Amino acid sequence: MSCTNRLTVEDIGYAYQNLSTARQLNNLIEFRQTVYEQILTKGRDAQFELIDALLLNDHPGCLAELSLSPVFRREWPSVYEAIEAGEQHEQRLRQSFLQQVPRQGVQVFPLDTTVWAHPSARTLTGLVYAPSPTKALKRHSIVQGHLYSLLTWSPVPGQSWSPTIDSQRLKPEQTAIEIGAAQVKQLCQARPDPDHQGLDVIVADGHYGNHLFFRALDGLSCAALGRMRCDRVLYQPPKSYTGHGRPAVHGPRFAFKDPNTWPEPVEQTEFSHDRWGQVRLRRWTNLHARADADTTFVVILAEVHRERAKPPQPLWLGYRPGHTPYPLREVWSWYDFRWPIEPSIRFRKQALLWTLPYFQSSEACDRWSHLVEIANWQVFLARQLVPDQPLPWQKAQTRLTPGRVRRGLALIFSQIGTPAQPPKTRGKSPGWPTGRLRQRPERYKPTKRTKKKVKST
Repeated sequence: MSCTNRLTVEDIGYAYQNLSTARQLNNLIEFRQTVYEQILTKGRDAQFELIDALLLNDHPGCLAELSLSPVFRREWPSVYEAIEAGEQHEQRLRQSFLQQVPRQGVQVFPLDTTVWAHPSARTLTGLVYAPSPTKALKRHSIVQGHLYSLLTWSPVPGQSWSPTIDSQRLKPEQTAIEIGAAQVKQLCQARPDPDHQGLDVIVADGHYGNHLFFRALDGLSCAALGRMRCDRVLYQPPKSYTGHGRPAVHGPRFAFKDPNTWPEPVEQTEFSHDRWGQVRLRRWTNLHARADADTTFVVILAEVHRERAKPPQPLWLGYRPGHTPYPLREVWSWYDFRWPIEPSIRFRKQALLWTLPYFQSSEACDRWSHLVEIANWQVFLARQLVPDQPLPWQKAQTRLTPGRVRRGLALIFSQIGTPAQPPKTRGKSPGWPTGRLRQRPERYKPTKRTKKKVKST
């Protein structure tokens, strides 16, 4: 199949029931064509077939087993060559992902970090010690590996769909807040909205709910909503200057655990929610941290009452408004869009084998990560194109999960084909030159990072 010929619904002769489904199929075909023609550069054919093999193979034991897939028409060394010697256009990759996100309305982008553990790696650069969630009693263990900052898009709350918009590997001297803020700035620059027809919202967990992250977003049009620790102590604006002594920098304390320090909220509301029961929301403005009196933000307290023996703990949220004000209830609902990034990361690691391979260079890890992201987006774009195919012991689903959609991709791919060119035989490789010495790869040690101290103002 020539890569210059774009397939349509009529070309494949596949019966679809409505026009919207046909558009979704064409969108998937165009995305695959864009990936092949504009994103994958050197070694594009092997990389593209590797993506298809990744999507159609179930639980391979190692990366080389992907070469056994019928859609991978090359020998097994081409699997590693595609990763180690292949090239990708990262800027076009991010642009192709953002083209799938609507411009209108509120669009929510979760931000989080995850670790790719390399417990025995010695030739990878930029390894750090980072916590990794486990099923142990303490719930976390320290591993050495690469720390990645993921900016994703969650179209709906409560489901497992959160495809990646941008991923960056942290260097040992970088922090998650620095890289996350840089990713958000790139997002705002790539999605200008001079007419304010929509709003991009960044939602994050407790690691980002502080003045450091909010200060890094100054001047951006997006909004940011982050969970805050329940033991935080903030400060209200200082009283007016009386003309004697040094002007006050901080006002009265605002301790989350001490309701006596809370002033009257600027806004509060109560309502019933189908999932959370009785909800009470309160909002305070112009609060700041002791370390940075110039960065003020909004604090939201969410209390829910459900019929449980142990009620849920109050949820404290830090909010940096965007260019358009929104009701308190709607702002609180945005945080529910953060959860899909959790199962999305598990799907990348478990089903799409993100952390399965062993490479000798950190750059190869990045290239493999991008291929996994492309595969994940194809699953997302095909979510309404495949029927549910449950196993005999599984229940049928009306809203398919990524795993169920991936199971039905073989039918679609068999119809739309692939833009990748078949391999050309070139004879036998001459092998390693006689007399050429083999060099041992350079070894690197992981970096133990420490928290940077912030001076109080």
